[in-house]
Amino acid sequence: MFRPLMELSSSTLVLYSGSQPQEPKEANGDIVFESNFLQMQGDMPKEFLWPSGDLVNTTQEELKEPLVDLGIMKSGDEKAMANGAELVRNACLKHGFFQVVNHGVDPDLIHAAYHEIDSIFKLPTNKKLSAKRKPGGVSGYSGAHADRYSSKLPWKETFSFLYDHQSISKFQIVDYFKSALGEDLQQTGRVYQKYCEAMKELSLVIMELLAISLGVDRLHYRKFFQDGDSIMRCNYYPPCNSANLTLGTGPHTDPTSLTILHQDQVGGLEVFVDNKWLAVRPRSEALVINIGDTFMALSNGRYKSCLHRALVDTYRERRSLVYFVCPKEDKIVRPPENLLCRNEERKYPDFTWSNLFEFTQKHYRADVATLQNFIEWQCSSKPSHF
Repeated sequence: MFRPLMELSSSTLVLYSGSQPQEPKEANGDIVFESNFLQMQGDMPKEFLWPSGDLVNTTQEELKEPLVDLGIMKSGDEKAMANGAELVRNACLKHGFFQVVNHGVDPDLIHAAYHEIDSIFKLPTNKKLSAKRKPGGVSGYSGAHADRYSSKLPWKETFSFLYDHQSISKFQIVDYFKSALGEDLQQTGRVYQKYCEAMKELSLVIMELLAISLGVDRLHYRKFFQDGDSIMRCNYYPPCNSANLTLGTGPHTDPTSLTILHQDQVGGLEVFVDNKWLAVRPRSEALVINIGDTFMALSNGRYKSCLHRALVDTYRERRSLVYFVCPKEDKIVRPPENLLCRNEERKYPDFTWSNLFEFTQKHYRADVATLQNFIEWQCSSKPSHF
């Protein structure tokens, strides 16, 4: 049986409320993460303490993931593409992580996106709360995910929003920022509109490379995702004077299909491979790519959705830009027929991304077994979907 989400928050947890530091309390359902206030309290609040098994010290050893030059996808050089696809294949069979360079995303755009992270998270508390993410939703502000969980809280703030690949509006993100945070954040919306557009184009190129690496029609996954609804997330990890007792993001796999991450030079991303945590080196010119649970199902389990986590730093802020590639919510997730060998069993039955997303938002806290437990949950609760 799947393990239910026992940490799901059943009551309001307010970690800080108001313009002046005060004792944590419940107040009008507002959820606030104020790291400066918490740092002044001395002992780390118990809600942020993680089990020792999740806090195993890193060895400082780095993951040996490949660095793939995406220039090969425009060159027309079949041999170079085959070599790049082989690098991707070997990485995805083992742990699902690789980095890409010459990806075509303007470095100035990445720099601007980081600048706008500050525009969001340095807003007054009441302004951030006005854009609070609704339960079960995607878009909006979250402080330490305290609106979702009551224990093992991550030491971070996030701001997320949807990006519709097929939207006829060139201002969908601008309009969201205006409605959620006000006219003053229009420029922030314009930057992230351009960033999401760049991420969408990049994701489709990577989907072609993944198809080549799996030996299926080069355009198969590109077509599957071209009308998707992806998720953009800005992460802000404040410094923490008890960094050895908490985590910025706990051990989990991504339930989405593909993650495109740019991390700043502080570092902190780690992947669990060969029974140990390995650091993913920050590279300013590169983007980190990792396979999620949905793509693992699309590859019939060949490619790995690997456990990873994010550490926090004692002295330095850490920021990251994350684009989660998702199919349209009602698309049926199944591997292409020509990927299955003769007499090969399907690892996972058909499902839709919307059902998996609902499971992770309302019933289960993502971990290493999310996909398998989702399948068991869906088989037991919604057998008609199979």
